[in-house]
Amino acid sequence: MPIIRLLKVAICFLCLTWLVSSPAVGQNTQADVKHDTSQALRDIPPVSPEAKALGAIRREHIVKKLPPLPSRPQALRAPPDPVLQQSAPQPLKAAPATTFEGIGQGNYRISSDPPDTNGAAGTTQYVEWVNTAFAVFDKTTGKMVLGPLDGTVLWHGFGGHCEQFNDGDPIVQYDKAANRWVMTQFAVSGGTPFSQCIAVSTTPDATGPYARYEFQFADFNDYPKFGVWPDGYYASFNMFRGDAFLGAKACVFERAKLLTGEAARMQCFDANNMGGLLPADVDGTTAPPGGAPNYFVNFGRDQLNLWKLHVDWTNQANSTFTGPTAIPTAPFEVACDDCIPQPRVSQTLQSLSDRLMYRLAYRRWPDHESLVVNHTVTAGGRVGVRWYELRNLQGTPKIQQQGTFAPDGLFRWMGSIAMDKVGNMAMGYSVSSRQVSPSIRYTGRSVSDPPNQMAAEQKLITGKGAQQSPDRWGDYSSVSVDPTDDCTFWFTTQYLGGSGSFNWHTAIARIKFPNCQ
Repeated sequence: MPIIRLLKVAICFLCLTWLVSSPAVGQNTQADVKHDTSQALRDIPPVSPEAKALGAIRREHIVKKLPPLPSRPQALRAPPDPVLQQSAPQPLKAAPATTFEGIGQGNYRISSDPPDTNGAAGTTQYVEWVNTAFAVFDKTTGKMVLGPLDGTVLWHGFGGHCEQFNDGDPIVQYDKAANRWVMTQFAVSGGTPFSQCIAVSTTPDATGPYARYEFQFADFNDYPKFGVWPDGYYASFNMFRGDAFLGAKACVFERAKLLTGEAARMQCFDANNMGGLLPADVDGTTAPPGGAPNYFVNFGRDQLNLWKLHVDWTNQANSTFTGPTAIPTAPFEVACDDCIPQPRVSQTLQSLSDRLMYRLAYRRWPDHESLVVNHTVTAGGRVGVRWYELRNLQGTPKIQQQGTFAPDGLFRWMGSIAMDKVGNMAMGYSVSSRQVSPSIRYTGRSVSDPPNQMAAEQKLITGKGAQQSPDRWGDYSSVSVDPTDDCTFWFTTQYLGGSGSFNWHTAIARIKFPNCQ
């Protein structure tokens, strides 16, 4: 490489280092503005999404984009993706997936788009939540035992923004250590202050009572994502004032108090000039080391950035948010924005490639800790799913393995990934092309497979037709791990049941590797 080009690379690297090393500032501690304990959810008068909508169509706010990555210097062309996986000869060693229908067209009237599909498995139930409705399913039979219910039913009698505004961006988690459900969505239609509503079940039964909380922000707390950790429920937000991006906010909510229905606090830090952070979410039965911080990750130019949030509820001045630490990745280009093709229509779909995809799944092993996560990247004229496994989190973090899954001419995006207790991975995502309607597929890897490689892709649900409007898709999906066996993966996302608008369905799938018992 010529000396001049080397100097340009060095200068560019120093600029990037400065950008990602901007300090985290703005520690803030606030109490909930209100809390109570509800009656059993199954006893609250049901309000169906159909009745609530009264035929109205609700489109989510225009997606608020994050600042683009710094451009590569003109002297440096985008290199070919060195971890691009263009074939998948290894057979997938998981048993065939089983599926049942989730919330969507066919069992309730669509009143919002996109669905923001996510869900989690408990001991006997699976809960799925889309933008305007949630439902409880029997894990064994797949039968819906409660719902679909309007999101505001969860806040019936609570008052405030939470009961008034069913604004979506929901997350449902199962706190495996406490055997409690954690359900949260924002309430932002009323303007300042903006609210985050959190409900924690008082029993392992998702249809029972909930301890309910409202926390508030002065600015718009967009795209909330949550992770369960021993000392708190951790969350990330992209903060906006109007359309002006302010940076990310990393928060932790006082888990011990939320589990008992007492007054609770949140502590937040600002990450200036950053967006798209995800908090770590524990999988498995082995807790992180005592006192371990929660990890937050986003991506930059050819790197992942990692922060550590340590909370001290007794002396809040001792809480810290340190980082980011830059973790070099194989080079990649963020995928085109509104470019996912569909059959027989000019309407394309958004890739939402400016951020990591939910979840940042954490697991502790006897000799190491690991995180797995994914995002959408350019993959040789199409888009594919870039995935990572990170290790050595408390030392110098490193990428243990990585790959860009794009084994043919299809476009793959909106992925989610997790790891079971023996080290197998499952990764689900959406697929589409000029020949294939938006559908659901998945892949994975056995712990014994060659590193950096996913196995042969499997079809889950084949979609029909094309979405004619809007161009939104997602905005996220969810792979979680069953708490009872720590082996079964549960994946939910959307697909199309036919051409038109507001015609999405969702599916819930179970995936398991025979070597995990």
